[in-house]
Amino acid sequence: MPYELNPGEPFKSQGWKIKIREKERAEPPHVHVLKGTKSWRWNLRTKEFMDTDPPEKEVPDEIVVKLNEEYDNLKQNWDNKYPHNKV
Repeated sequence: MPYELNPGEPFKSQGWKIKIREKERAEPPHVHVLKGTKSWRWNLRTKEFMDTDPPEKEVPDEIVVKLNEEYDNLKQNWDNKYPHNKV
Protein backbone atom coordinates (compact mmCIF):
# COMPACT_ATOMS: atom_id res chain seq x y z
CA MET A 1 0.00 0.00 0.00
CA PRO A 2 1.43 3.44 -0.90
CA TYR A 3 2.32 5.91 1.82
CA GLU A 4 0.71 9.31 1.36
CA LEU A 5 1.71 12.53 3.11
CA ASN A 6 -0.90 15.28 3.37
CA PRO A 7 0.51 18.34 1.53
CA GLY A 8 -1.69 20.70 3.58
CA GLU A 9 -4.12 23.31 2.38
CA PRO A 10 -4.68 24.86 -0.07
CA PHE A 11 -2.57 22.29 -1.94
CA LYS A 12 -4.60 19.20 -1.07
CA SER A 13 -7.81 20.77 -2.38
CA GLN A 14 -5.92 21.83 -5.52
CA GLY A 15 -5.05 18.18 -6.22
CA TRP A 16 -1.45 18.01 -4.99
CA LYS A 17 -0.28 14.71 -3.47
CA ILE A 18 2.94 13.42 -1.95
CA LYS A 19 3.42 9.64 -2.08
CA ILE A 20 5.83 6.79 -1.70
CA ARG A 21 4.54 4.44 -4.36
CA GLU A 22 4.59 0.67 -4.63
CA LYS A 23 7.22 -1.31 -6.53
CA GLU A 24 9.95 1.34 -6.29
CA ARG A 25 12.53 -0.88 -4.58
CA ALA A 26 15.08 -0.84 -7.44
CA GLU A 27 15.18 2.96 -7.80
CA PRO A 28 16.98 5.47 -5.61
CA PRO A 29 14.87 6.31 -2.54
CA HIS A 30 12.36 9.00 -3.50
CA VAL A 31 8.85 10.35 -3.10
CA HIS A 32 6.47 11.37 -5.84
CA VAL A 33 4.95 14.83 -5.88
CA LEU A 34 1.80 14.59 -7.97
CA LYS A 35 -0.59 17.08 -9.54
CA GLY A 36 -3.09 15.69 -12.04
CA THR A 37 -1.14 13.68 -14.59
CA LYS A 38 2.20 15.31 -13.73
CA SER A 39 4.69 13.58 -11.45
CA TRP A 40 7.96 14.78 -9.96
CA ARG A 41 10.40 12.47 -8.16
CA TRP A 42 12.17 13.99 -5.12
CA ASN A 43 15.30 12.10 -4.08
CA LEU A 44 15.44 11.26 -0.36
CA ARG A 45 19.23 11.00 -0.39
CA THR A 46 20.02 14.32 -2.08
CA LYS A 47 16.79 16.25 -1.34
CA GLU A 48 16.64 17.29 -5.01
CA PHE A 49 14.25 16.62 -7.85
CA MET A 50 15.42 13.74 -10.02
CA ASP A 51 13.93 14.67 -13.40
CA THR A 52 13.92 17.71 -15.67
CA ASP A 53 10.44 17.11 -17.07
CA PRO A 54 8.10 18.36 -15.82
CA PRO A 55 10.14 21.35 -14.63
CA GLU A 56 10.62 21.46 -10.87
CA LYS A 57 9.75 25.18 -10.89
CA GLU A 58 6.10 24.10 -11.31
CA VAL A 59 6.14 22.65 -7.79
CA PRO A 60 5.14 25.33 -5.25
CA ASP A 61 7.87 26.33 -2.82
CA GLU A 62 5.55 25.43 0.06
CA ILE A 63 5.47 21.80 -1.14
CA VAL A 64 9.29 21.68 -1.12
CA VAL A 65 9.26 23.16 2.40
CA LYS A 66 6.80 20.43 3.44
CA LEU A 67 9.11 17.74 1.98
CA ASN A 68 12.01 19.08 4.03
CA GLU A 69 9.93 19.47 7.19
CA GLU A 70 8.65 15.89 6.90
CA TYR A 71 11.97 14.43 5.76
CA ASP A 72 12.50 12.19 8.80
CA ASN A 73 8.96 10.83 8.46
CA LEU A 74 9.39 10.21 4.71
CA LYS A 75 12.78 8.57 5.25
CA GLN A 76 11.39 6.26 7.94
CA ASN A 77 8.45 5.25 5.76
CA TRP A 78 10.73 4.53 2.79
CA ASP A 79 13.12 2.49 4.95
CA ASN A 80 10.21 0.50 6.42
CA LYS A 81 8.75 -0.16 2.98
CA TYR A 82 12.07 -0.96 1.24
CA PRO A 83 14.46 -2.30 3.91
CA HIS A 84 16.94 -3.55 1.25
CA ASN A 85 17.23 -0.08 -0.31
CA LYS A 86 17.35 2.27 2.65
CA VAL A 87 17.94 5.98 2.45
